[in-house]
Amino acid sequence: MTLKKLGKLALMTVASISVAGGALAQEPNDPFRDPAIESLEGKWIAYLPISAGFDLAQAWGGVVKEESERYGMKFTVQDPNWSTDAMAQGMTSLIAEQPDVIVTQNPDTQSLARLMMQANRAGITVIQMNMQGAVQTDAYVGPDYIDMGRKIAERAIEQCGEGTDTSHKISIVQGVITGGVSYFQVQGIMDVLKDREDIEIVSSQAADWDASKARAITETVLQQHPDLCAVLDMWDGQAIGTGAAVKQAGLADSVTVITSGGGAGSTCDLIRDDTFDIVYNYDAPGMGRDAWTAIMIALQNGGGGNSKTQIFSPTHIMTKDNVDQASCWDAEIYASRLR
Repeated sequence: MTLKKLGKLALMTVASISVAGGALAQEPNDPFRDPAIESLEGKWIAYLPISAGFDLAQAWGGVVKEESERYGMKFTVQDPNWSTDAMAQGMTSLIAEQPDVIVTQNPDTQSLARLMMQANRAGITVIQMNMQGAVQTDAYVGPDYIDMGRKIAERAIEQCGEGTDTSHKISIVQGVITGGVSYFQVQGIMDVLKDREDIEIVSSQAADWDASKARAITETVLQQHPDLCAVLDMWDGQAIGTGAAVKQAGLADSVTVITSGGGAGSTCDLIRDDTFDIVYNYDAPGMGRDAWTAIMIALQNGGGGNSKTQIFSPTHIMTKDNVDQASCWDAEIYASRLR
């Protein structure tokens, strides 16, 4: 082929590409977007947390509601106000009413298990927030609490284990014993501590997510063991009582309070005032974003348990040294979105 013919062919190729490119620019076409949007439009998301009145639930629900409304979806919220019976009744009613999605938070591993399976069989997408139940639905969104418990135990060893100038005594304040947050964290803690002879667990009691019970438990433990080295409390909302008992006893400098939570501004303030020493933060607004992602994935794949996903929320450690650089979110902003 001559150079002249090669040049002509090159010009024709460039022209063809230019025409094609022009057509694409004039008529953009994403064949995947429309089906994705259609899977969301007009759908109903029913939100059923343990309570709508505390910061974690407000952050999750606030994010999901805002995103759902962006895509023309219906969003409703029920508030059982910490009542397991009211949650079960609410779930039963929702199954009869047939929303497209139920976002819920198990009060414990068993109470909603049968109802969540029933919802899935009815074609309803079920997203479990923060508290993994005994069954797997479309998605669980929350920390890997077993791994978190192991990390908390390792921190306790650093503070109180062999080689430290302490009593090596620790106390564990559980939440609801069968609640996923407490059950799996304690499992992780005991995985690490069960064979260690240098750590003495002097108390492991349930406060049932009640800060006043946590305070009473810790006051009693400190009376019996004023040389206590650390308290491991399973949730920062409950640990307010634990930390208050330590401060009231004048032991904030010698007893390390370790807990976990969603990183709200109120928790950051409690780190700053020495109520908490170490907090494993799992970023509640980030969990809300993950829940929304799980909803989109489930609906685009038919929902109703067609796909089953575990979305483990990233965690990071907050202490007094780094709390001022942390994202200490304002719970009131998210609460206002649910009103």
